[in-house]
Amino acid sequence: MTHNNLISVIVPTYNRSAFLHRALRSIEKQSYAPCEVIVIDDGSSDNTQSLVKTEFPKITYLYQQNLGVSKARNIGILNAKGQWLAFLDSDDEWLPEKLSKQLALIAKDSSIRICHTEEIWVRHGKRVNPMKKHAKSGGWIFHSCLPLCVISPSSVIIHRSIFEKIGVFDETLPACEDYDLWLRITSSYPVSFINEPLIIKYGGHADQLSQKHWGMDRFRIKALKKILDQGGLKTADEVAARSMLVKKAHIYLTGARKRNRLDEIDYYQSLCLNYKD
Repeated sequence: MTHNNLISVIVPTYNRSAFLHRALRSIEKQSYAPCEVIVIDDGSSDNTQSLVKTEFPKITYLYQQNLGVSKARNIGILNAKGQWLAFLDSDDEWLPEKLSKQLALIAKDSSIRICHTEEIWVRHGKRVNPMKKHAKSGGWIFHSCLPLCVISPSSVIIHRSIFEKIGVFDETLPACEDYDLWLRITSSYPVSFINEPLIIKYGGHADQLSQKHWGMDRFRIKALKKILDQGGLKTADEVAARSMLVKKAHIYLTGARKRNRLDEIDYYQSLCLNYKD
Protein backbone atom coordinates (compact mmCIF):
# COMPACT_ATOMS: atom_id res chain seq x y z
CA MET A 1 0.00 0.00 0.00
CA THR A 2 1.15 3.54 -0.72
CA HIS A 3 1.36 6.34 1.81
CA ASN A 4 -2.01 7.60 0.53
CA ASN A 5 -3.64 4.36 1.64
CA LEU A 6 -2.31 4.38 5.20
CA ILE A 7 -5.09 3.91 7.76
CA SER A 8 -5.19 5.34 11.27
CA VAL A 9 -7.62 3.66 13.66
CA ILE A 10 -9.30 5.83 16.30
CA VAL A 11 -10.80 4.17 19.38
CA PRO A 12 -12.61 6.39 21.90
CA THR A 13 -13.35 4.77 25.24
CA TYR A 14 -14.70 5.50 28.71
CA ASN A 15 -14.63 2.96 31.55
CA ARG A 16 -14.88 0.00 29.17
CA SER A 17 -11.64 -1.88 29.77
CA ALA A 18 -13.36 -5.28 29.56
CA PHE A 19 -14.85 -4.47 26.15
CA LEU A 20 -11.79 -2.52 25.01
CA HIS A 21 -9.56 -5.59 25.20
CA ARG A 22 -11.79 -7.41 22.69
CA ALA A 23 -11.91 -4.40 20.36
CA LEU A 24 -8.14 -3.93 20.31
CA ARG A 25 -7.52 -7.64 19.74
CA SER A 26 -9.79 -7.46 16.71
CA ILE A 27 -7.59 -4.70 15.29
CA GLU A 28 -4.50 -6.82 15.87
CA LYS A 29 -6.13 -9.66 13.92
CA GLN A 30 -6.71 -7.57 10.79
CA SER A 31 -5.25 -9.08 7.61
CA TYR A 32 -4.24 -5.52 6.68
CA ALA A 33 -2.43 -3.80 9.51
CA PRO A 34 -3.20 -0.09 10.00
CA CYS A 35 -0.29 2.31 10.29
CA GLU A 36 -1.34 3.27 13.82
CA VAL A 37 -3.99 2.76 16.47
CA ILE A 38 -4.94 5.64 18.76
CA VAL A 39 -6.94 5.04 21.94
CA ILE A 40 -8.46 8.21 23.38
CA ASP A 41 -9.39 7.65 27.01
CA ASP A 42 -12.23 10.01 27.89
CA GLY A 43 -11.42 10.24 31.59
CA SER A 44 -11.79 6.57 32.60
CA SER A 45 -11.49 5.63 36.27
CA ASP A 46 -11.01 1.89 35.59
CA ASN A 47 -7.83 0.13 34.44
CA THR A 48 -8.01 1.34 30.83
CA GLN A 49 -4.62 3.04 30.91
CA SER A 50 -2.76 0.09 32.40
CA LEU A 51 -4.51 -2.32 30.00
CA VAL A 52 -3.40 -0.38 26.93
CA LYS A 53 0.14 0.31 28.11
CA THR A 54 0.74 -3.23 29.38
CA GLU A 55 -0.98 -5.41 26.78
CA PHE A 56 -0.90 -3.11 23.75
CA PRO A 57 2.37 -1.16 24.08
CA LYS A 58 2.50 -0.22 20.38
CA ILE A 59 -0.81 1.61 20.57
CA THR A 60 -0.83 5.37 21.08
CA TYR A 61 -2.68 6.19 24.30
CA LEU A 62 -4.12 9.68 24.78
CA TYR A 63 -5.98 10.83 27.90
CA GLN A 64 -8.48 13.65 28.27
CA GLN A 65 -10.85 14.74 30.99
CA ASN A 66 -14.37 13.42 30.53
CA LEU A 67 -15.42 15.64 27.60
CA GLY A 68 -17.48 13.19 25.56
CA VAL A 69 -17.10 10.88 22.59
CA SER A 70 -17.11 13.65 19.98
CA LYS A 71 -14.18 15.44 21.61
CA ALA A 72 -12.36 12.10 21.94
CA ARG A 73 -12.83 11.25 18.26
CA ASN A 74 -11.80 14.75 17.23
CA ILE A 75 -8.60 14.48 19.28
CA GLY A 76 -7.93 11.25 17.43
CA ILE A 77 -8.52 12.90 14.05
CA LEU A 78 -6.19 15.76 14.98
CA ASN A 79 -3.38 13.38 15.98
CA ALA A 80 -3.81 10.76 13.25
CA LYS A 81 -1.15 10.40 10.55
CA GLY A 82 -3.08 8.34 7.99
CA GLN A 83 -4.94 9.65 4.96
CA TRP A 84 -7.74 7.24 5.80
CA LEU A 85 -9.37 7.22 9.24
CA ALA A 86 -11.22 4.25 10.68
CA PHE A 87 -13.24 4.36 13.89
CA LEU A 88 -13.94 1.51 16.28
CA ASP A 89 -16.21 1.98 19.28
CA SER A 90 -14.64 0.26 22.27
CA ASP A 91 -17.61 -2.09 22.74
CA ASP A 92 -17.57 -3.31 19.12
CA GLU A 93 -15.38 -5.74 17.21
CA TRP A 94 -13.99 -6.00 13.67
CA LEU A 95 -13.86 -9.21 11.67
CA PRO A 96 -10.36 -9.98 10.31
CA GLU A 97 -10.94 -8.92 6.67
CA LYS A 98 -12.65 -5.62 7.48
CA LEU A 99 -9.91 -3.18 6.51
CA SER A 100 -8.48 -5.24 3.64
CA LYS A 101 -11.86 -5.58 1.91
CA GLN A 102 -12.54 -1.87 2.22
CA LEU A 103 -9.12 -1.03 0.80
CA ALA A 104 -9.63 -3.49 -2.05
CA LEU A 105 -12.83 -1.67 -3.00
CA ILE A 106 -11.12 1.71 -2.77
CA ALA A 107 -8.28 0.47 -4.98
CA LYS A 108 -10.82 -0.15 -7.75
CA ASP A 109 -12.31 3.35 -7.54
CA SER A 110 -10.12 6.29 -6.63
CA SER A 111 -13.18 8.56 -6.25
CA ILE A 112 -14.34 6.79 -3.06
CA ARG A 113 -14.04 8.92 0.05
CA ILE A 114 -16.17 7.00 2.55
CA CYS A 115 -17.00 3.32 2.80
CA HIS A 116 -19.09 1.38 5.30
CA THR A 117 -20.09 -2.26 5.67
CA GLU A 118 -22.88 -4.53 6.75
CA GLU A 119 -22.78 -5.62 10.40
CA ILE A 120 -23.77 -8.32 12.85
CA TRP A 121 -25.84 -7.25 15.84
CA VAL A 122 -25.48 -8.89 19.26
CA ARG A 123 -27.78 -7.81 22.09
CA HIS A 124 -27.39 -9.20 25.61
CA GLY A 125 -25.15 -11.94 24.24
CA LYS A 126 -27.52 -13.11 21.50
CA ARG A 127 -27.44 -12.39 17.78
CA VAL A 128 -30.47 -10.41 16.62
CA ASN A 129 -31.73 -9.24 13.24
CA PRO A 130 -31.82 -5.47 12.68
CA MET A 131 -35.19 -4.00 11.75
CA LYS A 132 -35.90 -2.82 8.21
CA LYS A 133 -35.41 0.81 9.24
CA HIS A 134 -31.75 0.02 10.01
CA ALA A 135 -31.06 -1.37 6.51
CA LYS A 136 -27.66 -0.40 5.09
CA SER A 137 -27.06 0.86 1.55
CA GLY A 138 -24.69 2.85 -0.62
CA GLY A 139 -24.77 5.72 -3.09
CA TRP A 140 -26.38 9.08 -2.44
CA ILE A 141 -28.10 8.09 0.80
CA PHE A 142 -28.89 11.46 2.42
CA HIS A 143 -32.64 10.71 2.46
CA SER A 144 -32.03 7.30 4.06
CA CYS A 145 -30.01 9.00 6.82
CA LEU A 146 -32.78 11.40 7.83
CA PRO A 147 -34.92 9.15 10.08
CA LEU A 148 -32.03 7.72 12.14
CA CYS A 149 -28.42 6.51 11.85
CA VAL A 150 -27.94 3.94 9.12
CA ILE A 151 -24.13 4.10 9.20
CA SER A 152 -22.23 2.73 12.19
CA PRO A 153 -19.06 4.59 13.18
CA SER A 154 -17.30 1.25 13.72
CA SER A 155 -17.93 0.25 10.10
CA VAL A 156 -16.57 3.28 8.24
CA ILE A 157 -13.30 4.38 6.81
CA ILE A 158 -13.25 8.03 5.81
CA HIS A 159 -10.70 9.96 3.77
CA ARG A 160 -9.17 12.84 5.69
CA SER A 161 -10.25 15.33 3.01
CA ILE A 162 -13.90 14.90 4.07
CA PHE A 163 -13.20 16.30 7.52
CA GLU A 164 -11.22 19.15 5.98
CA LYS A 165 -14.27 20.08 3.91
CA ILE A 166 -17.27 19.45 6.16
CA GLY A 167 -15.74 19.60 9.63
CA VAL A 168 -15.42 17.06 12.44
CA PHE A 169 -17.80 15.69 15.06
CA ASP A 170 -20.05 18.27 16.74
CA GLU A 171 -18.85 18.50 20.35
CA THR A 172 -22.03 20.29 21.47
CA LEU A 173 -24.10 17.15 20.91
CA PRO A 174 -24.04 14.72 23.84
CA ALA A 175 -25.60 12.04 21.60
CA CYS A 176 -26.51 11.54 17.90
CA GLU A 177 -23.18 13.13 16.99
CA ASP A 178 -22.74 10.46 14.31
CA TYR A 179 -26.22 11.21 12.89
CA ASP A 180 -25.16 14.84 12.54
CA LEU A 181 -21.91 13.88 10.79
CA TRP A 182 -23.61 11.49 8.35
CA LEU A 183 -26.08 14.21 7.34
CA ARG A 184 -23.23 16.57 6.51
CA ILE A 185 -21.24 13.92 4.65
CA THR A 186 -24.08 12.32 2.67
CA SER A 187 -25.36 15.69 1.49
CA SER A 188 -22.02 16.17 -0.30
CA TYR A 189 -20.61 12.70 -1.01
CA PRO A 190 -21.82 9.32 -2.24
CA VAL A 191 -21.16 6.47 0.18
CA SER A 192 -19.64 3.14 -0.83
CA PHE A 193 -21.07 0.05 0.81
CA ILE A 194 -19.84 -3.52 1.23
CA ASN A 195 -22.86 -5.77 1.65
CA GLU A 196 -21.04 -8.22 3.89
CA PRO A 197 -20.95 -8.21 7.71
CA LEU A 198 -17.44 -7.10 8.66
CA ILE A 199 -18.11 -5.83 12.19
CA ILE A 200 -19.90 -7.14 15.26
CA LYS A 201 -21.90 -4.42 16.97
CA TYR A 202 -22.69 -5.19 20.59
CA GLY A 203 -25.53 -3.55 22.45
CA GLY A 204 -27.80 -3.68 25.43
CA HIS A 205 -25.36 -2.46 28.10
CA ALA A 206 -26.37 0.38 30.38
CA ASP A 207 -23.61 2.86 29.46
CA GLN A 208 -24.65 3.26 25.84
CA LEU A 209 -25.61 6.82 24.96
CA SER A 210 -29.01 5.67 23.71
CA GLN A 211 -29.68 4.35 27.23
CA LYS A 212 -28.18 7.36 28.98
CA HIS A 213 -30.13 10.17 27.28
CA TRP A 214 -33.91 10.46 27.13
CA GLY A 215 -35.63 11.96 24.07
CA MET A 216 -32.88 11.16 21.57
CA ASP A 217 -34.80 12.83 18.74
CA ARG A 218 -34.13 16.25 20.27
CA PHE A 219 -30.49 15.85 19.24
CA ARG A 220 -31.50 14.76 15.73
CA ILE A 221 -33.80 17.78 15.51
CA LYS A 222 -30.87 20.01 16.46
CA ALA A 223 -28.72 18.41 13.75
CA LEU A 224 -31.46 18.84 11.14
CA LYS A 225 -31.97 22.47 12.09
CA LYS A 226 -28.23 23.09 11.87
CA ILE A 227 -27.79 21.65 8.39
CA LEU A 228 -30.88 23.51 7.12
CA ASP A 229 -29.76 26.82 8.63
CA GLN A 230 -26.31 26.44 7.09
CA GLY A 231 -27.86 26.33 3.61
CA GLY A 232 -26.40 24.77 0.50
CA LEU A 233 -28.51 21.62 0.35
CA LYS A 234 -29.85 20.41 -2.97
CA THR A 235 -33.52 21.35 -3.35
CA ALA A 236 -34.82 17.80 -2.93
CA ASP A 237 -32.57 17.25 0.09
CA GLU A 238 -33.75 20.48 1.71
CA VAL A 239 -37.40 19.56 1.23
CA ALA A 240 -36.83 16.12 2.71
CA ALA A 241 -34.85 17.50 5.66
CA ARG A 242 -37.53 20.11 6.43
CA SER A 243 -40.22 17.44 6.33
CA MET A 244 -38.25 15.20 8.69
CA LEU A 245 -37.52 18.03 11.13
CA VAL A 246 -41.21 18.95 11.32
CA LYS A 247 -42.20 15.29 11.73
CA LYS A 248 -39.74 14.75 14.56
CA ALA A 249 -40.64 18.09 16.19
CA HIS A 250 -44.35 17.17 16.14
CA ILE A 251 -43.62 13.84 17.81
CA TYR A 252 -41.39 15.45 20.42
CA LEU A 253 -43.97 18.22 20.98
CA THR A 254 -46.65 15.62 21.72
CA GLY A 255 -44.41 14.10 24.37
CA ALA A 256 -43.58 17.50 25.85
CA ARG A 257 -47.29 18.29 26.21
CA LYS A 258 -48.01 14.97 27.91
CA ARG A 259 -45.16 15.59 30.35
CA ASN A 260 -46.16 19.24 30.85
CA ARG A 261 -42.72 20.47 29.75
CA LEU A 262 -43.88 24.06 29.37
CA ASP A 263 -40.38 25.38 28.69
CA GLU A 264 -40.13 23.20 25.57
CA ILE A 265 -43.60 23.48 24.07
CA ASP A 266 -43.21 26.96 22.59
CA TYR A 267 -39.83 26.11 21.06
CA TYR A 268 -40.97 22.96 19.28
CA GLN A 269 -44.21 24.64 18.16
CA SER A 270 -42.12 27.36 16.53
CA LEU A 271 -39.97 24.75 14.79
CA CYS A 272 -43.05 23.09 13.36
CA LEU A 273 -44.26 26.42 11.98
CA ASN A 274 -40.94 27.82 10.76
CA TYR A 275 -39.72 24.73 8.92
CA LYS A 276 -43.02 23.62 7.39
CA ASP A 277 -42.77 23.40 3.60
